[in-house]
Amino acid sequence: MSDREIMDAKQGIERKSYGFRDPVVKNVVDKFVSRSDVGYGKYGRTLNDERKGGHKNLAGYLNDIQEELMDAVLYIQAAREDLQDREKSLASVITGSDYDDEEED
Repeated sequence: MSDREIMDAKQGIERKSYGFRDPVVKNVVDKFVSRSDVGYGKYGRTLNDERKGGHKNLAGYLNDIQEELMDAVLYIQAAREDLQDREKSLASVITGSDYDDEEED
């Protein structure tokens, strides 16, 4: 029995099992569960505990959302720049010269 299963049993948490048609959906659900475990390990409470316990108000949640979305935009930009670098490198290998196209924003 895993630590999570033991903790859940002590708290009376019932687990459901789902069948997934789509492995992509299963992978996303697995990531949500893993993310929840990380948050619980870090803060010692669930989002529901936080909400019902008044640990954070609506303004706090909105601030968290804004910060996460700002981070997402930065990750998108970094990924785009990495992709551009890879494309330039591949073009250089293929043509034997430097690929000097204008950068996209």
